[in-house]
Amino acid sequence: MWNPNTVFASPWALWGLLLIPLLAYWYIRKRRAMTSAIRFSTLDAFGGTTPTLRERLRHLPAILRLLTLGVLIVALARPQLTSQGENIYTEGIDIALLLDISGSMLAEDFQPNRIQAAKDVAQSFVEGRSNDRIGLVIFAGQSFTQCPMTLDYRVLRNLLKQVKPGMVEDGTAIGMAIAQGVNRLKDSKAKSKVMILLTDGVNNRGEVDPLTAANIAQTFGIRIYTVGVGTVGEAPYPVQTPFGVRYQNIPVDVDEKTLKAIADITGGNFYRATNNRALKEIYAEIDKLEKTRIEVKSYRSYADMFGTWAWAGLIALLLEMGVSSLVLRKLP
Repeated sequence: MWNPNTVFASPWALWGLLLIPLLAYWYIRKRRAMTSAIRFSTLDAFGGTTPTLRERLRHLPAILRLLTLGVLIVALARPQLTSQGENIYTEGIDIALLLDISGSMLAEDFQPNRIQAAKDVAQSFVEGRSNDRIGLVIFAGQSFTQCPMTLDYRVLRNLLKQVKPGMVEDGTAIGMAIAQGVNRLKDSKAKSKVMILLTDGVNNRGEVDPLTAANIAQTFGIRIYTVGVGTVGEAPYPVQTPFGVRYQNIPVDVDEKTLKAIADITGGNFYRATNNRALKEIYAEIDKLEKTRIEVKSYRSYADMFGTWAWAGLIALLLEMGVSSLVLRKLP
């Protein structure tokens, strides 16, 4: 019956509860003052007698009367059960993650390699979002949508786990990836539309030039954050040989000039990540820059509990009358 969210419409009535300890004190004093009509010099003869049910229940009517009084006083105070919540209004952000899965993403200047490091950071980024639709575009020599824009982050994370090099023909089609992202975002009604483009190479495939694609994105109000991954100089790359996996150093060739231009055209930022820690920090910064603004309107509703407490008092009263009239009935 009692709930921590209970409030009282007439709390002054609760002062009546002070009567209960006073009446209990009066009842105890009265019982102690009662004397028997027959006096005995000693009660040793009754020492082994087992108390009967009537003797055990002799105080129950008084207890039930006090309980009835207490419950009815609470009912008069009009207890009300409150519930509260929040109406959340969001200015949603639509985010398209553009992930390079070309063969060079297997280079191990990141741990365990570039593609896995990028997937891990993207997973963390997704887990930190709420109320924003996120989609995933993967690209190498071609591009395609791995996951459309969605609020179901569980599905998105599962699809992200399945990403690996070799899913499309090799190469780096940055312009096509941006164009694919534009197709995902151009009809969006979101307050803000964002792409996060991660690549480790130079555009060498596709029919769409990266800067042309960037201008199209800018036309649709899409902001692009570009991330170039790879150490400076050379990076170890695993090569399968008849004698097992061998490593050879390959040159790191990130087209920073083009990536900076893409970011500048669309009002985004360019970042260069040379290790796992730097990549995490970049995504953390983008996460801070692109946060959904939430307006919260609180509300509270009340459910009157007077009837419940009144019925409880009536039941206690009926119990007291039943015990007094049936179990502890006194003959004249």
